[in-house]
Amino acid sequence: MTVFSEWGFITFAKKIMRMKIRSIFILIICCSQIGYTQDIKITLLGTGTPLPSVDRFGPGTLIEANGQYFLFDCGRGASQRIWENKIQLGKIKNVFITHLHSDHIVGFPDLWLTGWLPANFGRRQVPIEVWGPRGIEQMSKGLQTAYSWDIEARSHGKSKIDSAILIKTNTLSEGIIYDKDGVQVIAFLVDHGDFIDNAFGFRFNYKGHSVVISGDTKYSENLIKNSKDVDVLIHEVAFAHPELIKKSQTAREIQSLHTTPEEAGKLFSIVGPELAIYSHIALILTDPSIPPANFSDLIPRTRTSYNGRLEIGEDNMIIEIGEKVIVKAKTK
Repeated sequence: MTVFSEWGFITFAKKIMRMKIRSIFILIICCSQIGYTQDIKITLLGTGTPLPSVDRFGPGTLIEANGQYFLFDCGRGASQRIWENKIQLGKIKNVFITHLHSDHIVGFPDLWLTGWLPANFGRRQVPIEVWGPRGIEQMSKGLQTAYSWDIEARSHGKSKIDSAILIKTNTLSEGIIYDKDGVQVIAFLVDHGDFIDNAFGFRFNYKGHSVVISGDTKYSENLIKNSKDVDVLIHEVAFAHPELIKKSQTAREIQSLHTTPEEAGKLFSIVGPELAIYSHIALILTDPSIPPANFSDLIPRTRTSYNGRLEIGEDNMIIEIGEKVIVKAKTK
């Protein structure tokens, strides 16, 4: 009996020890989550191109910091993605446009007008403010003219038109363009081709953390210069089936305006971000007889020159920056 009693005691003691170790492990995980602080939250609203895809809407990146929202580019479906993420459109008051290609701005009229409506998805109380390259003021005035009937009809019975429907415009130049409440936005020129001399990238700084958004660009030394010590680098990419590049002049012209995966990998290696992430992902399609490039090729082609942390962005993917950079699966 004594032998069996001792063995039973030893077994019981081991079980107790395992339970204690498991409890300590759970406590450590909980404490680490409690201690984590998020300073910047990035939501990839749209990671696509002019291709009318329901899976990848037009370019748009939403950054939340210090209780405020900052939208970079406003492509097709931006408003739908914002509302899908349970954010009132009326809370988006600061919009930054990299360049005036239609796929980067076609969602702006929707955001501007729908965010002004009195329904619970709107209710903007102040004019929307937009920063963009030369031509942004002309675009804004044109929109206000185009939608003047709608604005006047919805303002019927009021003594004056609500100032929240106004658009305040700022024409970009290189340097600090926004510096308020600890949030800083820097604009810098990128290279979107010889005949497009007014395309910009942006750097977003807050609490010692930073995000760079490339905009549309070829391999850019100026982007590298402005990405020093960046936490997250969101970069465009374009690629095609090698046979298409050989045969199609149009495909070669499109590729010449953008960055290949191999070029992006070289750039990432120089910058050394905590996280590099692709957005505005262009699969060049000009000849239906040649199969499109495969998304599965994107990472291997980048890995020829870059071994750091890398993600292929998806619509509604969330990146949180604090003590560490966390990538969360896209919201449902």
